[in-house]
Amino acid sequence: MKLIISRKGFDSGPKAGRGPSPIFPDGTMFSLPIPSNDAVTYGELRHHSENLGVINVGDVVKDLTDGSSVPASCAHLDPHLTIKTYPEVADSERAKNWRGLLGQDEAAQGHLNGQGVGKGDLFLFFGLYRRVERVAQGDREWRFAREPRKHVLWGYLQVGEKYDLTNTPGRDQVPSWANYHPHMHRDSDNNTLYAAPEDLKIANGSKAAGAGVFPRFDERLVLTEPGQSVSRWKLPRWFYPDDGKPALTYHDDPNRWERREGDSEHIYLQSVGRGQEFVLDCDHYPEAIGWASDFIRDFGER
Repeated sequence: MKLIISRKGFDSGPKAGRGPSPIFPDGTMFSLPIPSNDAVTYGELRHHSENLGVINVGDVVKDLTDGSSVPASCAHLDPHLTIKTYPEVADSERAKNWRGLLGQDEAAQGHLNGQGVGKGDLFLFFGLYRRVERVAQGDREWRFAREPRKHVLWGYLQVGEKYDLTNTPGRDQVPSWANYHPHMHRDSDNNTLYAAPEDLKIANGSKAAGAGVFPRFDERLVLTEPGQSVSRWKLPRWFYPDDGKPALTYHDDPNRWERREGDSEHIYLQSVGRGQEFVLDCDHYPEAIGWASDFIRDFGER
């Protein structure tokens, strides 16, 4: 089994929203899809919170981007891990067969192909987050709080099926309920669609859906080392690629890893600034299975 630590959602880059996704005052999180030319708009998406009610994501994006994205702007809804995010699908006939979906293409998918990622492997998604607060300033409702940004784990998807969308036979295998997904409507190198199984299938027997989100923020979901830049991560010590083990992909430079005297439980990593998919081979790091499944058990949506 392979674990893929996958960067998704708003980020600081000019094509990725130019900022973080929100952690709301009640502790709920929402991964904002990056801007795109796809058919789905931010105004069609919803964030569900028991305390705050149902929030139109388009209004949040307008406030947090100072109007550079608005409710009518197009969003790349990928991955799509919880059906209620998109009422167009949730309220349709296709909902009865729906499973979590992830698309990837170009160089990032080439890397996944090169690592042999396929059925049974597990994506663990992280993104850039920052707390937001409610304000009353004209038509503005949300603004970022005076807190630092951080990399936070926010969802997962186990691969149940992998579809090659670069050819007609591959596209013909995709179930009709998935036709709305944006990767079904693009022509690109290595274009691939991953669909989750109905239930999680991990060797340690964890019970959960095949894909889902971590709806509430918890400090244990934070990758960023406290007080450091967002890309400086604090990880379990077993991540360290000693004894000739292959490192988390894109992180084979030993200078990126720091062991600290007196801390036998953690390793500190300067994660790469570019790249979307970081692959860890669980044959060499069996602890990764329990680590990821603990997040799903403790923080996954019920």
